[in-house]
Amino acid sequence: MALKLKNNLEKKIFIKTFGCQMNEYDSNRIYDLAKSINYTKTNELDKADCYVLNTCHIREKATDKVYHDIGRVKKNFRGRKKPIIVVTGCVAQAEGDILLDREKYIDAVIGPQSFHKFNQVIKNIEKKSLKENLTDFDVKEKFDTLNYYKNSDSSVSSFLTIQEGCDKFCKFCVVPYTRGTEFSRPINELIKEVKDLVSNGVKEITLLGQNVNAYNYNEKKLSNLISEISKIKDIKRIRYTTSHPIDFTEDLIEAHRGNKKKLMPLIHLPVQSGSNKILKAMNRKHTIEDYLEIINKLKAVNPMIRFSSDFIIGYPGETENDFSDTLKLLNKVEFINCYSFIYSPRLGTPAAKLSEVDHNISKKRLLTFQNTAEKIKLKFKKNLFQKTALVLFENKLKNKDEFFGRDEYSNSVIVKTKENLKGKIKEVEIKGGNQNTLFGEINKKLSKRNLVA
Repeated sequence: MALKLKNNLEKKIFIKTFGCQMNEYDSNRIYDLAKSINYTKTNELDKADCYVLNTCHIREKATDKVYHDIGRVKKNFRGRKKPIIVVTGCVAQAEGDILLDREKYIDAVIGPQSFHKFNQVIKNIEKKSLKENLTDFDVKEKFDTLNYYKNSDSSVSSFLTIQEGCDKFCKFCVVPYTRGTEFSRPINELIKEVKDLVSNGVKEITLLGQNVNAYNYNEKKLSNLISEISKIKDIKRIRYTTSHPIDFTEDLIEAHRGNKKKLMPLIHLPVQSGSNKILKAMNRKHTIEDYLEIINKLKAVNPMIRFSSDFIIGYPGETENDFSDTLKLLNKVEFINCYSFIYSPRLGTPAAKLSEVDHNISKKRLLTFQNTAEKIKLKFKKNLFQKTALVLFENKLKNKDEFFGRDEYSNSVIVKTKENLKGKIKEVEIKGGNQNTLFGEINKKLSKRNLVA
């Protein structure tokens, strides 16, 4: 009888996550919250009692994706009791009232700084069938609340949000309006959360922030936090993203000199354009010369460092000369990974009022850019062939005697083995690969002199 009662009380929650790694962190924390009100995670939409869409507002047609997904839920639950539908994330923050007004199937919208109130929202909906719109900017209250819920992520590699919000106000960006001003979490709270993750089996931490290198709590910067996390024995690797060039201070550069063992040599440093004219129009607050100076300083302290970046193609006012400057920067730095998109206006941002570049021209430029970027990426990967890389293994592939892991540059690596490699770092000889994946063999006899340089 007790078992039956328990099953009646347990409910299922399904979360679909869009966009950035910070949204992935937020989704994991929503799962942690929901456990305390007897909701358990499911990967099967049809079994969900609560369906959460954790949204991103950076890319084009973000709101349309919400309506499309809700239409799919409606179809799946036709003739059955509907699940509770909650839209969270940046689309909820930016367009909450519109969502509730247009789509009656939605029960609540919760902004990214209010999701700590998730449990109360669900209880209110269950009891009163009320619509909820929570889009407050109280990030301190959010993290104060989350501190009471252990982070249960047991992945080998885990995300940790250390900073939120942005004070830069790039003219194309909605983040200051959806995530608020810059806020840094206390170091002691972060260290506690890292230790919780270590107890779950986590070996690698990726520190997250809209401007992660703007982290500053009581005069302690990102470099100080990295140093403290490095002291935790079972944390083997540390990464951070996303950085802003104007916050790349000398102490952070020096951290890459003194902490080569744990601090990984891939740095994501968005530049957006290779043209100083366009950077000024974007209000990026740095020049290409400033950007290249940072690149050169980082390479000087650790020649193994490589870079990835974000690019906006066809920003209002971009000419062929401006685009040519972007291609020159791409070839000069040789980014091993690029995220590139045609500019699309975001409601409420200053750039939304500007005249756009002809879409066909932008599409042509994007194709040229991406083809060039792909050649650089493949050249880098081919240079890894017949060399050894240090790979942290994360999981066994389903129904195969193969394990998946990532090298120091976050490249996907697969090896055939019957050994359980989860959580282990191994030297792998890279035998080949394609655009997305490297394939290798574990060989303990290989000389360390062959390690990728």
